[in-house]
Amino acid sequence: MSSTRTRLGTVTAAVLALSTVAACGSDNDDGAGSDGDGGSDDAGVTIGVTNLPPSTEKAARKAFLARVKEFEQAHPNIDVEPSEYEWDPATFAAQLAGGTLPTAFQFPFTYGKELIERGQVADLTAEVKSLPYAGDFNPSVLEVVQDESGAIHGVPVEAYGMGLHYNRALFEQAGLDPDKPPQTWDEIRRYADTIADATGQAGYAQMSQNNTGGWILTTQTYAMGGRVEEGSGDDVTATLDNPATRRALETLHAMRWEDDSMGDNFLYEWGTINQAFAAGQVGMYIGGSDVYNSLVTENNVDPETYGLTTIPLDGPDSGVLGGGSIVAVRPDASDAERAAAVKWIDFYYMGKLTEQEAAVADAMSKAESDAPVGTPTLPIFDADQLEQAETWIAEYVNVPLEQMMPFKNGILDQPLIPEPPVKAQELYAELDTVVQAVLNDENADIDALLETANENVSSLLADG
Repeated sequence: MSSTRTRLGTVTAAVLALSTVAACGSDNDDGAGSDGDGGSDDAGVTIGVTNLPPSTEKAARKAFLARVKEFEQAHPNIDVEPSEYEWDPATFAAQLAGGTLPTAFQFPFTYGKELIERGQVADLTAEVKSLPYAGDFNPSVLEVVQDESGAIHGVPVEAYGMGLHYNRALFEQAGLDPDKPPQTWDEIRRYADTIADATGQAGYAQMSQNNTGGWILTTQTYAMGGRVEEGSGDDVTATLDNPATRRALETLHAMRWEDDSMGDNFLYEWGTINQAFAAGQVGMYIGGSDVYNSLVTENNVDPETYGLTTIPLDGPDSGVLGGGSIVAVRPDASDAERAAAVKWIDFYYMGKLTEQEAAVADAMSKAESDAPVGTPTLPIFDADQLEQAETWIAEYVNVPLEQMMPFKNGILDQPLIPEPPVKAQELYAELDTVVQAVLNDENADIDALLETANENVSSLLADG
């Protein structure tokens, strides 16, 4: 799943890194097939790229086009054709077959393995390995763009881990210390009950539709030591009916039917649960660690009420579900197009992660437009590089970072587990029905629901 708005990647304000700052994107002329002369080996090449803001967002669109112009000046033999393309798995295959897919395009981690196995993204191993930071990627993040042989089929440009978001004001109203969020699943249940009794609001809420129910249930499964799929490549088995998933559903059932601590809305999805949380109607919920950005830009959350902590891990194989965004290249791109596309990825996406000047320009532009700066993320590279990048932008941080420290201090110690490797969205959709049944039917048979879901996903996997 993507934890951000439909247009993937940085929020609109992030593209406001104005070209008045010289070389604010990476310009490694020795990388991605360049011979060091500003791109003479890319003579006449044209590439299509995504992330162009719509015309209704005039300032952001102007800034993006300024970045395109800056790139083309640095690489005079590369022409960039930007588009407002947004990832849509329902139309992707047709766009690829019809030749309308941009050369370089962005999509969620969820789909990485599927696109690689289907041959729907180019092998970029040579181009990526020529980048000066190629050996610095966080291995668990790089894995999402690698096939079984280790070949690289894209560039991970942002990463997040799932976290527990909580309303500090509701905590205080319930007599709970907002600086001491729950650290176990039993505490989450107890805190939710306390909040519901004291405030009349949902102590805890859970997404359940449009694939978000399966996404969050998978997150809980991982945190309790289970997996919903086992294997890799062509040998993947559905394991939805595992003890951890069963335990997660039993916990939800108890909170819903015994404690009555989950309010009265059991059909939340990503947008609606964020809206309810920002309105003070939800005490706690699970979502991507970068949700705060959307809570500010789309839901006008009161920063003083916001808190973020890690999800409790329980069991030797437990870990946190990780997600993020990948930029890949069409599989039919020529050598010159692949090289040019990786130069663009390096310039536009990676510069603010690897170069101080670019990072400062990006943070400055966000701060000037009141967009969030400093929300905790997972490192694309290593913890030291992330710390360095955070130092570069420290003076522009405008998020309530102290209220996010329980997450920031703990997330790097949690094992990162990628989303299910095959048909993740179909699996999530199947688990949506299970979550909805448990939350809407007191007599729901969890074992039977999981058995049916597992059979259905097994059939999907068998169909390829």
